[in-house]
Amino acid sequence: MEFRADLHCHSICSDGTDTPMQLLLLANELKLQGLSITDHDTLSAYTPELFAASKDLGVELLVGVELSTEYNGKPVHLLGYGIDLSFSPFFQFVESIRERRVERNRAILKKLKNFGIELNEEELQAETVGRPHIAKVLVDRGIVSSIQEAFQRYLRDGAPCAVTGFRISPAEAIQEVKKAKGKAVLAHPHFYPKGKFLKELLNLPWDGVECYYSLLSKEMEKPWVDLAKKRGWIATGGSDYHGSLKPHLSLGASWVGKETFDALKSCDKKN
Repeated sequence: MEFRADLHCHSICSDGTDTPMQLLLLANELKLQGLSITDHDTLSAYTPELFAASKDLGVELLVGVELSTEYNGKPVHLLGYGIDLSFSPFFQFVESIRERRVERNRAILKKLKNFGIELNEEELQAETVGRPHIAKVLVDRGIVSSIQEAFQRYLRDGAPCAVTGFRISPAEAIQEVKKAKGKAVLAHPHFYPKGKFLKELLNLPWDGVECYYSLLSKEMEKPWVDLAKKRGWIATGGSDYHGSLKPHLSLGASWVGKETFDALKSCDKKN
């Protein structure tokens, strides 16, 4: 059987709707042999119980995280793979990002209040809260009819209640991932602004780039595969599965083979 691993998905530890264990069981059901849970700014999915279940099921885990960074005022996501879970300074670094998220969320809630929309932090249920959680509360309250409407009207970049300036730089995040013996990968590069912005971003010391992403066509993926080959980067891929939050995306919709999986997991150490 061909080895397939989905290297980009999210659990309830950030903005997914499945628990880490549910993701692992779903991966097994879909006959995936490898999985990386890449929650936003947290590694809390990776418990001893999850590693034990992974071993029992025969679905290999690759430690992963998706870090929120900002470059020239625009959000950039970095995927860190093969993180050494015994390296405590990385957890301190991730906690500093989480604290910045809290500040940002409070600033968003303050802006929403100016529109007559009063939400409190207790309504945001997740360890790592982001805009999707705020959007869900707006839907639950009946203020908007969908997550998409919440982003369009209030939360997307450039919308009235959007807040920037609380993220770290990609260069700093790359450095911290490498300190933790991990590989730093540029997430979904297909969506970043072309030109000077992207050229500068690609000049950073990446280990890889997410070439195979979600439901993108091979035509959209090919330039990134070619770039990875040219620069000697690891070509990664995954579905960006979020459960019912993004029902059009299925776990395993995009995947990589054994060679890529092994290249990324070479440094990680289980707790």
